[in-house]
Amino acid sequence: MARKITSQFDLGASLYVPTTQTPQNLVSIGNGDKYPFLRSVIFCTEDAVREDQVAEALHNLSLALPCMNNKERPLRFVRVRNPHVMGLCVAMEGIEKIDGFVLPKLTANNLHEYLANISAKSSFLLMPTLETAEAFDYHEMRKLRGMLQEDPRARGRILCLRIGGNDLNNCLRVRRDPKRTIYDTPVGQLISRLAGEFIPHGFGLTAPVFESMVHPEVLAEEVSIDLNNGLFGKTAIHPDQVQLIEKYFAVTETDLEEAQRILEPNAPAVFKMRSGRMCEPTTHSRWANDIVARHAIYGVRADD
Repeated sequence: MARKITSQFDLGASLYVPTTQTPQNLVSIGNGDKYPFLRSVIFCTEDAVREDQVAEALHNLSLALPCMNNKERPLRFVRVRNPHVMGLCVAMEGIEKIDGFVLPKLTANNLHEYLANISAKSSFLLMPTLETAEAFDYHEMRKLRGMLQEDPRARGRILCLRIGGNDLNNCLRVRRDPKRTIYDTPVGQLISRLAGEFIPHGFGLTAPVFESMVHPEVLAEEVSIDLNNGLFGKTAIHPDQVQLIEKYFAVTETDLEEAQRILEPNAPAVFKMRSGRMCEPTTHSRWANDIVARHAIYGVRADD
């Protein structure tokens, strides 16, 4: 059976796959045959596809979808190019084998165009992407958040929001140094602010792509900072990045022990663990619940 989605923790490192690849390769990846370790795949029709290749990309996807199975497989999403392309995808044979859609460059101004493609009877999940100039505007983000909370076509479908780091840096006319994390760019400050705008209101955020494939130590550092900012899930641009990212999604033995103690029904109001940290269930319970949930999926890794 397909993996059941209970939260964004199920996504892991999502591999982006351009739909310009052959239908056979799309099927092999979508069925979990080519990369059996993959937890989620995002078939891309947007930035990874040139304008003159869109028709070919959509044709490949239309041929691949009917051949995908519903056995043990990664979670499947389609990153549409725009609301029009989303409508074309929704009409494809086999689209029910997709778990949902990534909505690129989502703003308050185009949300309704995207949602117009969703039937109330469908079970598609949505992952809007924050990657336009509006993301730098407090008022625009609060407006969008309210619309996502209030629109019945969106409410309950939003698995999480994605942060498009490269597009946001492009808004600033900069590109990150591959030897430094995205938190060393102006977008790092924006990520922290977006976390404050959305996470307390029930919307999780995933972390931007790390575009270098030759600096694994920087990727590891960035994943650690992602988690410290409350983000979970990260886009991978190459299969070799997936297991490195998910290594850090596993929890440390110390964190697991403290989380379990915090969640004990009779835990003291305040107590000290052997690590020397103070634990306070009233203020640490959400963190503890997330640690336990991550452990159930990703297991334990050695303390740093």
